[in-house]
Amino acid sequence: MFAPQLLSYDEARTIAKRRLPRMVFEYIDGTAGTGYGESLNLAAIARIRLQQRVLVDVAQRDLSVAVFEQKCLVPFGVSPMAMCNLAAPNTDRWLAKLSAKYQVPVGVSTIASSTLEQYIEWSEGFAWFQLYFSGDGTQTFKLLDRAKQAGYQSLVLTLDVPEVARRPRDQRHGFTIPFRMGPKQVLDFALHPRWSLSQVVAGIPKMANFLARDFHFDRGASRAKADWTTLRRIRERWQGKLIVKGITSVEDALRLASEGVDAIQVSGHGGRQLDALPPPIQQLRAIRDAIGSDYPLFYDSGIRSGEDVVKAYAMGANFVFLGRSIQYAAAAGAESGLTQWWKTLSDDVSITLALLGKTKLTEMSDCRLL
Repeated sequence: MFAPQLLSYDEARTIAKRRLPRMVFEYIDGTAGTGYGESLNLAAIARIRLQQRVLVDVAQRDLSVAVFEQKCLVPFGVSPMAMCNLAAPNTDRWLAKLSAKYQVPVGVSTIASSTLEQYIEWSEGFAWFQLYFSGDGTQTFKLLDRAKQAGYQSLVLTLDVPEVARRPRDQRHGFTIPFRMGPKQVLDFALHPRWSLSQVVAGIPKMANFLARDFHFDRGASRAKADWTTLRRIRERWQGKLIVKGITSVEDALRLASEGVDAIQVSGHGGRQLDALPPPIQQLRAIRDAIGSDYPLFYDSGIRSGEDVVKAYAMGANFVFLGRSIQYAAAAGAESGLTQWWKTLSDDVSITLALLGKTKLTEMSDCRLL
């Protein structure tokens, strides 16, 4: 596949929109409700101003950061996202390879299109498994034990999805997992023959972790029974690092830290859950101010450029995770598109640091202007 230049988020998104069936694009691109919450967060990120300093030697810049004492060669990783192989066959493998090459975490969704065992092997141990609590917890703890057996050292517990939000764009185009094929979907796929043929050859993506016997998952099932006792049960069962994802409340963050959670991922789920959330980027700053400088805080939601990555660090993040842009890049240019987008972001971070008069991401705390 010819790989177009992916010099910006908008370029990657535009090409992905052209190449993907409408149903698949709307699933990746879609939000909860009207999408106003996502727009507010993007606007909040855009409003962040960073103070430039001059006459600083910035010839040698270091993009590496430490996460749980592990050196990451770039300051961003990959959020857990469901069914990444819908963007292009083998996207899961490509992401895992990037994770290994740059020694950064790649999140493995409960409903990934490759198994958790494949991910941990492909990533050479850098994968983090993402877990939902659902039903009575039976399947949850079976997956937790399976991740432990596979060699995972870090578990990401997502807590902002007690119920799957109403996503009008999914509903409008009939998106379900697994696919339910009607005339509208057949026509949609027929109008995108390159994507359709590549998926037929590779095999239509499925929820790979649930193809094994005795493992079951209903994407639309309620996860509403999870409470603080649930968290304690998971903490007791999981001896590795426990990261809780989907937090925007200062009060929740403080309590999670007191309950023995190792890190918090401040996240609005990319605008895909609660449309009325306050902008997560603002909550990141509020949580950092409340929890202190030493506690690990990660961030995702609304990252569109390397400059946005730097802004998140200035607002208090210790590490940043990418979401939709990764899938757009894969859809736009397959593995070479993904690699190119990764380089674009890395170069953008480096140039932004130079323009600010900084040489490391750890120096960002004193240059934020709101």
